Amino acid sequence: MENLKSIVPVDDFNWESYEKGDDYNKQNKDDLVKTYDETLNTMKDKEVVVGTITALNKREVVVNIGFKSDGVVPLSEFRYNPDLKVGDSVEVFIESQEDKKGQLILSHKKARAARSWNRVNEALEKDEIIKGFVKCRTKGGMIVDIFGIEAFLPGSQIDVKPIRDYDVFVGKTMEFKIVKINQDFKNVVVSHKALIEAELEQQKKEIISKLEKGQVLEGTVKNITSYGVFIDLGGVDGLIHITDLSWGRVSHPEEIVQLDEKVNVVILDFDDEKKRIALGLKQLTPHPWDALDASLAVGDKVKGKVVVMADYGAFIEITTGVEGLVHVSEMSWTQHLRSAQDFMKVGDEVEAVILTLDRDERKMSLGIKQLKEDPWEHIEVRFPAGSQHMARVRNFTNFGVFVEIEEGVDGLIHISDLSWTKKVKHPSEFTQIGAQINVQVLEIDKENRRLSLGHKQLEENPWDVFETLFTVGSIHEGIIIEMVEKGAVVSLPYGVEGFATPKHLVKEDGSSATVDEKLPFRVIEFNKEAKRIILSHSRVFEEEQKNAKRKEAAGSEKKSRSSKKEPVENIDLNVEKTTLGDIEELAALRERMTEEKPKSAAKSGTKSKSAAKSKSTKSKSAKSADAVEEVSEEAVEPVEETAEASPAEEDTPKAEA
Repeated sequence: MENLKSIVPVDDFNWESYEKGDDYNKQNKDDLVKTYDETLNTMKDKEVVVGTITALNKREVVVNIGFKSDGVVPLSEFRYNPDLKVGDSVEVFIESQEDKKGQLILSHKKARAARSWNRVNEALEKDEIIKGFVKCRTKGGMIVDIFGIEAFLPGSQIDVKPIRDYDVFVGKTMEFKIVKINQDFKNVVVSHKALIEAELEQQKKEIISKLEKGQVLEGTVKNITSYGVFIDLGGVDGLIHITDLSWGRVSHPEEIVQLDEKVNVVILDFDDEKKRIALGLKQLTPHPWDALDASLAVGDKVKGKVVVMADYGAFIEITTGVEGLVHVSEMSWTQHLRSAQDFMKVGDEVEAVILTLDRDERKMSLGIKQLKEDPWEHIEVRFPAGSQHMARVRNFTNFGVFVEIEEGVDGLIHISDLSWTKKVKHPSEFTQIGAQINVQVLEIDKENRRLSLGHKQLEENPWDVFETLFTVGSIHEGIIIEMVEKGAVVSLPYGVEGFATPKHLVKEDGSSATVDEKLPFRVIEFNKEAKRIILSHSRVFEEEQKNAKRKEAAGSEKKSRSSKKEPVENIDLNVEKTTLGDIEELAALRERMTEEKPKSAAKSGTKSKSAAKSKSTKSKSAKSADAVEEVSEEAVEPVEETAEASPAEEDTPKAEA
């Protein structure tokens, strides 16, 4: 009973809770909650914490962060660390403390990304070696996952040796050093080569310290570029420039060496500071010029291959390393310089003659045209003066036409030697470039390699005939074809042209003649040597008017004499004597002109010319009769007629037909 009395009832005992099964009071409950809270970590969402791996499988990793439940992280987020195991501490990012299923959601990738930049900068400052996962290839290198950040691994930083197959590194975990960070663009550059360069640097120092110029070493072709070949000398690289691969011309180093090929090289030069070594391959063989045939001399014929072309010439390789230049001027006898590509191309096998040979300077000049005879050597025999040939028009100038009779033989046709009758202002009016034209050699200048040629000389000089047709005083129909400052050019029969001054273009009604008018013209001057015919339209009707006046005056005088009953016989006798004297003078003048004509012109006439001459003689005889009649009529006013009929005009220009 005493024991029962010692039990004191609880004042705040909750019978209702007791009935429900809760056998503790509020204080106990609070103590229990406090104790429970002390066993769990206090954490918030979007926070990075450190957890411990409690379990892992092929897909997931279970991480305990001291929360009421563990979190699950995909194993793919730890692929950079293939050595992951239970008990390792890892950083995770709390995405959510509870999802719909009450599960704790964690992310290792986001935790790494949140703290990656701090880790990256720290690794760069401390020159740390870090691990990264090679994700894929990209242009110029690889993409590497480091602390959740995609970093760039240049191809040149993968290894000290050139990498030919990048794909073998994809999916591998490798060690790297961070070499560069761009804080603005969040770019990171890493290098695997930097890890092994330190070891190689020491090896390079040892190798370079033992190098000497002229030393011959064995190496392996490490890399081939367009400008040379890199040789691995056993820890240090040297470069053979493309010009030191062979004594001959090399288009690309692959023509001489191949990758991984072992070759002997000679050390040409090296730089201790820059760690550069210049190597040579061709220096191991004698220079081709030293082995050139000693009997080879100027004038000898050689064969070779065209290796280089330029506008000014071509380089011919006689033997490997021995070349000669054929200048474009030595490719053809023609004086028209063209590009060397017009004669040959790279790869052509050609024969040439040695023009100059300098063994000390190792230079040689060659010629190809010397294989053919110089066309000017016997020019006077092949193209003598007076010979006729077919030529091709090459070029025009204001003063003539340059033509080529054959390769290397050019000549000039002066503009005055193109036509006997046509007045040519520019050669393009007469012919065109590339056209064929018949020429006659007029003069040879062998020393200066020039020919004077003519085209009109192939035809008979029509002015020999014109001399009998267009006599002074004769009248011809003409058409005005051009008006110039000092007069007009008149087209006459037989394709000849004449010239009339403005005062001789006045018509009977007082107006001036114009272009395309067809009018009669009197010849007032004929100059065979200058090929000039001066015409006058005004003289035609002026002569008719004067003749009419003379006849009228003569009739009046006869009437006057009849009225005075003077003896008509005496007057007629005087007139007859005057007329006969004039006839005798004209006959004597004609005989003298006939005797002065060149005998060659008379002998070289054809049947057509004889017919023309016969016709002209008849015409001249008829005109002589008219002249006689004219003289008899002019006897009345000899002074006045002489003054007016003078053909000399001070302002009359010389016009060539």
